[in-house]
Amino acid sequence: MAYTSIIPVHRLDNSVDYVLDEKKTSRSQNADSLQAAVDYALNKDKTEQDLFCSAIGCTLDSAFEDMCQIKRMWHKEKGVQGFHLVQSFAAGEVTPELAHQIGRELADRLLGGRFQVVISTHLNTGHIHNHLVWNSVSIQTGKKYRSNEKNYVTGVRRISDELCRKYHLSVIDTEKSEQVARPYAQWLAEQEGKPTWKTVIQQDVDSAITASLTWKQFLRVLEQRGYTFRFDRKYPTLKPPGKERTVRFKTLGKNYTPEAIQRRILYPKRSVPAGKRTPPAHGLLLLLGETQPRKLTGLRALYYSYLYKVGVLRKKPPYPSYAVREDIRKLDQRIEQAEFIFQHHVEDRGQLASLRQQAEDEIAVLLKQRQKLYRYEPDSPQISALTEKLRQLRHTAKLCRNIETHSVEMEQRLLAAQEEDRQRQEREEKQQERKTKDGPRR
Repeated sequence: MAYTSIIPVHRLDNSVDYVLDEKKTSRSQNADSLQAAVDYALNKDKTEQDLFCSAIGCTLDSAFEDMCQIKRMWHKEKGVQGFHLVQSFAAGEVTPELAHQIGRELADRLLGGRFQVVISTHLNTGHIHNHLVWNSVSIQTGKKYRSNEKNYVTGVRRISDELCRKYHLSVIDTEKSEQVARPYAQWLAEQEGKPTWKTVIQQDVDSAITASLTWKQFLRVLEQRGYTFRFDRKYPTLKPPGKERTVRFKTLGKNYTPEAIQRRILYPKRSVPAGKRTPPAHGLLLLLGETQPRKLTGLRALYYSYLYKVGVLRKKPPYPSYAVREDIRKLDQRIEQAEFIFQHHVEDRGQLASLRQQAEDEIAVLLKQRQKLYRYEPDSPQISALTEKLRQLRHTAKLCRNIETHSVEMEQRLLAAQEEDRQRQEREEKQQERKTKDGPRR
């Protein structure tokens, strides 16, 4: 049975107290520098024979200096200096020769010759154990070794267990040996159904999903509750209100990654009645508040029907047609277009073209004014005001062009949705006729 543990070798003030606590750690873990760790691993008082000391990529007599030379060569002298791995065996289960052989094979397979490492087998305690100390900087690439819980379970732990099985030694098997272990207190709380630090965040995310029909609306709801987000990194994060540390979406669980959340928004479970879903907060509902659908005509009627089919309005159809539902990813655009149409009382595409032309004419005038200011008054504050006005007008012109194009697509989708509804109704009527003809079964 081999038990492994790995610690980074560095100088961290907030770790000193823990490192010096003899009740929690051994002398090997008190090393606060790479040189101290190497000296301990090669301590002749703790190794009965020179046979049980080895080095890869460096020499035993100058291991620390050799590692420092590599750091200087790659300009990586700051940060974590190295890593110290302890591999302990059950008392009486392994000989010193076999233990050292396993230590060397572990170093070969784990590091692959990319990092300088010293290996020693200590015989001074009741159980034989190996010490491996390696440079944090690679000889070949200059990249630093990355150590985390996942790498430990899938790398160090897996290789050590495989070597123990190879030499017929016992292995510590756990239910989740191949997974990154959670803190025991958190695991126990989850098993017993008790809340953890993640519970409040998960509840807020679940509530925001229920109140949203698009990803942007979901983010807006959480922002209103004080959350902030970072998507400019490998793993997107969110930060709860009043907290200093960020949390990765994926840390909350497999149903809380950005991809999973978008799926839950687009395809809510049937267990939540459609009519019970809280409508999102946007200006369209206010614009439609006093409007009777039967009085709407033209483009306003078209957008009202479309958004009803998608489920934006308060009353949601029981079976949203696929022809409309497949376009739901563009829902934010459709809502913005509908708000524009109702706000400007647009009835047809002719009015739409007139609004676009008006915006384009005003853009041309403002561009000439701004160009004149650039030439004669480059420091004028009016330039920024004109730029903002131009941005709004360009957005209006683009919105008009998109509505003209998308409204045609929406008409086609609504026709397809009507055909789907008709076919579904026919199927239901035929099923009802068969049930009535067969009569009740005995």
